[in-house]
Amino acid sequence: MVSRTLLESFSTESGRYVELVHVLAERALVARYRGSILGVYWSVLSPVMMSVIYTGIFGTAFLQYYNNSYWHYALAVFTGMVTFNFFSGATSQALTSVVHNGGLLNKVKLPMSVFPVAIIVANCFQLVVGTLPLLAILTLWQTQNPLLVLALLLPLLAMVGVCLGMGLLVSGLYVFFRDLPYFYEIMVAVLSIATPLFYPPEIIPPRFGVILSLNPLAVIIQVVRGIVLEGVVAWDLMGTALMAGGLLLLLGLVMFQSWRSHYMDLL
Repeated sequence: MVSRTLLESFSTESGRYVELVHVLAERALVARYRGSILGVYWSVLSPVMMSVIYTGIFGTAFLQYYNNSYWHYALAVFTGMVTFNFFSGATSQALTSVVHNGGLLNKVKLPMSVFPVAIIVANCFQLVVGTLPLLAILTLWQTQNPLLVLALLLPLLAMVGVCLGMGLLVSGLYVFFRDLPYFYEIMVAVLSIATPLFYPPEIIPPRFGVILSLNPLAVIIQVVRGIVLEGVVAWDLMGTALMAGGLLLLLGLVMFQSWRSHYMDLL
């Protein structure tokens, strides 16, 4: 009887949490794209334009690493850009979500984690509607294998785990350190250089290889590129990516919950 009551209580709380995430994610999307012509498809246009620019500037220099094909190089840049842009956009928006809703939290009792989670969910919707269909089309065009389209969901799932964990972590830290957005902007810029977005990982000196292997974004991008460009699923890297996503999500959850008792005094 007690276990049944607990289960019903958990089910009710979970349903309320999901409903809150849905409402807040929808509100974030409406506010972001109100009056916009392209809406979520801006998330595709930006990396397409950057891919064209990088191909024009660096394509010839790195062509030997991509089967001497400008098309392969452009695809490699595009897959890297859409993955990194999702991470940087989602986590940067999640960073301020708790503090910006401090007034609401002081009036209504809500689970604080719902705000960064809703931001990540909103960006996931943008990814699924805007970017994923194009990645699926490119994968089918390159490989003629529909199963590889399904395989794309695994590295993207790892990316969602990374974003959720980092979003929870930075949104919690921002409550204590209001200079964090400036530092995080620098960190993302450094990370964009440390991640092989427009250059092949083969040119990185071996002594820095360990640093690259610790970068979950680099691993995820390698997996996505292998699927889209070569029709190959690197299961060892896939396992590493999923493990990194799970560990970062766990870290974010633990740290966010451990700081929760101090939030209301600072909001």
